Amino acid sequence: MEHIVTVQDAVTAFADFMEPTSAELAAIELESPVIAAEVDLLDAQIMTLDRPVNEVDARRIRRARNRVLAARRDLANGPAGALLPGGAA
Repeated sequence: MEHIVTVQDAVTAFADFMEPTSAELAAIELESPVIAAEVDLLDAQIMTLDRPVNEVDARRIRRARNRVLAARRDLANGPAGALLPGGAA
């Protein structure tokens, strides 16, 4: 009979010392408007999965897509110091 044993490394792989750094948290904060806009776009697309797309749905998706593009533009055109060095942003 084989005993099932948990692997301790897998259980404790994300211990307290594995928290995100302040640079990573700042990058997430910078990207949060883009993330929120993408979630809104996904919500608008999900609403149309089980029914034909009508004019209001098409307008909702188009506006959500435009918000995503605007948020991405704002992130890309932000201040020069906004993007963090080291690939964190």
